[in-house]
Amino acid sequence: MNTNISPAERTTSRDIAISLMSMITLLSASLITRTARGQQIETIDIGSNRQLFVDRLLIDKLDGASLRLHHPVRREVVIRNDNPWEQYGVSYMVTFRDGGLFRAWYRCDAADFDTGKRSSMTAYAESSDGIRWTKPNLGVIAFQGSKENNLVWNGPGVNMAVFKDGNPAAPPDERYKAIVRNGDIYGLVSADGLHWKLIDEKPFLTDRPFDSHNTAFWDAGKQEYVIYARGIQTAGVEGLGMSKNFKSGVRSIRRSTSKDFRNWSALELIDLGDRPAEHLYTNAAVTYDRAPGLYLMFPSRFVNTRRPTPNWKHAGVNDVVLMSSRDGLHFERTFMEAFVRPGLDKNNWHDRALYMERGILQTSPTELSMYAMQNWRLDSVHIQRLTLRPDGFVSVHAPYDGGELLTKPMRFSEDRLQLNLSTSAVGSVLVELQRADGTPLPGKTLDDCVELYGDALDRPVQWKAGSSLSEFAGEPIRLRLMLRDADVYAFRFAE
Repeated sequence: MNTNISPAERTTSRDIAISLMSMITLLSASLITRTARGQQIETIDIGSNRQLFVDRLLIDKLDGASLRLHHPVRREVVIRNDNPWEQYGVSYMVTFRDGGLFRAWYRCDAADFDTGKRSSMTAYAESSDGIRWTKPNLGVIAFQGSKENNLVWNGPGVNMAVFKDGNPAAPPDERYKAIVRNGDIYGLVSADGLHWKLIDEKPFLTDRPFDSHNTAFWDAGKQEYVIYARGIQTAGVEGLGMSKNFKSGVRSIRRSTSKDFRNWSALELIDLGDRPAEHLYTNAAVTYDRAPGLYLMFPSRFVNTRRPTPNWKHAGVNDVVLMSSRDGLHFERTFMEAFVRPGLDKNNWHDRALYMERGILQTSPTELSMYAMQNWRLDSVHIQRLTLRPDGFVSVHAPYDGGELLTKPMRFSEDRLQLNLSTSAVGSVLVELQRADGTPLPGKTLDDCVELYGDALDRPVQWKAGSSLSEFAGEPIRLRLMLRDADVYAFRFAE
């Protein structure tokens, strides 16, 4: 049974939205610091959590430096439609590490043996490295009279979104959970991720539309289950091309939460601040494991007013964008530019040809792997791996002539500062610690800092007197970074 809640008040100013995020973020309980002059300054508590520059939450000033969006690199194809039950497509994959394996569940489309009509099912694959994937014969679901296949669900419901439940109260026979769309949203449970059953014949959520891929997971930080589902945004959509089913709005994303995976709050549109409204297909929402409390989304942006392939049946083309949040409801679009473009592959230049799949895997100490469905509606449809350096979504970048970053006041724990950075052969990064009022800390000035250069994910910052910061832990401090031909992707205070 749904529990109605009032939608969060929608902000109308980008600056107000960022300020609100600062107050309600899971990572940072905002405190008021009073300087020696009596001035009140908001202080953000970051503890020892890694901080990424995907938004401006921690940034006070950039001078000569800027935020730079980085794009993943396309690698090999990992899933092809090479079985009869995958003939008409593979898509909507969800993947995560489960013990010593990477596991994945994906939609596959086949023609019904008796009627010839298209039917959608869920298949399973696994990998030891995230690169080479196998499709084991599971013997679970019959297809055309045989169970020698990798199918795990054939309905009711499609577009399955699986997750492993991190809730310690979850019973063993419900360790894996999923949602499917059968008009409305239904819940599934499993002991092993392969043998599934409906929780109830009644749906969780009935406030349609729910087409495309809705996602779900256990939010460990908030100790609740979350669903991100399809929705319609009606505000601020003037001038956008509307389809016949969306005459009064654009495709967007809604959120619902639950404490027990049975009773869900009323769906609420996520808040995108004052950014221009665009059609957003799917969401691929995740919590980013390397930075607790950070939510990332990779929606497919659909432009239905263009027809790059003139003879194609349907108008439209799409790419993938990056959004981030500190509370799971208010999402920042720091960049309106595409995170993943259709690229040189001409088979990606038609409607709905490119979707990001859900899941970010660390496939080596220096590599994150993500996955994208490409070439939808064509025989060449496939799922391809994309790679990025860890935390490498956005960086603070400075050119050869140099630039500066100054953070807002923060409280930290632990003893040493580490940077995820990359410089050229002549580039460098220098770090100064300041009090909340901007006064440099003795022994932690730019002149005291040992020059940093090279490429590293967790480079310790050293000053002439050493790297220990334990005497300043718990105090409000600012970071001042001087960069030259360099990128800084993230930082953290560690042991």
